[in-house]
Amino acid sequence: MSTQPAPREPQESEFSLAQLRGASARMAPHWVVPADAEPAPVSPASIHGVVVPPASARLIDATPEYGA
Repeated sequence: MSTQPAPREPQESEFSLAQLRGASARMAPHWVVPADAEPAPVSPASIHGVVVPPASARLIDATPEYGA
């Protein structure tokens, strides 16, 4: 016996893609980035306490752009 999921009823808070794009276009002028938004470079020697799980390190090491 297979069960079919019940159809979702749209909620009032759900917008269509066109509505979201329109709202984003209207908000775009409000999202001004300050001129000094780029952070200052940090010396790798000053970064402490960063822990990378071994599986993540192996994944990055196996990626041609970063590791092997």
